[in-house]
Amino acid sequence: MAAVLLSRKFQPIKRSMKLSEIRKEYTSKSLDINEVSQYPFRQFRIWLDEAIDSEVPEVNAMCLSTLSLNGYPNSRIVLLKDMDHGFVFFTNYESEKGKEIAAHPQASLNFFWPELERQVRIMGDLEKVTPKESDDYFHSRPMGSQIGAWTSPQSQEISDRQALESRRLLIENRFSEEPMIRPEHWGGYRLLPIRMEFWQGRASRLHDRICYQKDSPSEWKIVRLAP
Repeated sequence: MAAVLLSRKFQPIKRSMKLSEIRKEYTSKSLDINEVSQYPFRQFRIWLDEAIDSEVPEVNAMCLSTLSLNGYPNSRIVLLKDMDHGFVFFTNYESEKGKEIAAHPQASLNFFWPELERQVRIMGDLEKVTPKESDDYFHSRPMGSQIGAWTSPQSQEISDRQALESRRLLIENRFSEEPMIRPEHWGGYRLLPIRMEFWQGRASRLHDRICYQKDSPSEWKIVRLAP
């Protein structure tokens, strides 16, 4: 169903077409500041549920941007795995992103749901989740993913694919004889937002942008931004 919907909305780009000639008019929905929730988490949940109901592919995929150790923004796609008072994802703490977060514990997230002509931009501070939260999620993963967390020295240079496969076999043999445990270098982060922006595509590039800015621990200022 989602694949059919995607093919109808987004036609393949002809090889002769210039990037500057690519156009798509956004006309399906609107976003009114008088109709959004007073609380950004509730508004996000509404949009996320609509994206799930619309069978948006990889609906929990989000672009995580951190500040690299040499001062450049650095982005990659990660998966949202929980949402409470923040946005939770899991990774290797010793990876490139883990080192960047340790040095600069501020980041931004971007969700893009093209089928609904929507994106959500989130800015905030990062903290590690509790060891119990990391344990609980780790043990909910398939065995292959658990093995993968032990196997990969994420972001480090390796000699070839075979080195990775050889290490995987060693890990599999180890945990065939002893209970699986979470590696200490692997766990979760929670992004605590200070700013959340909801973007709804509109015709003629006059998009709707509603921004929530944190004013106090429990209050948010809501404003409309020019597209």
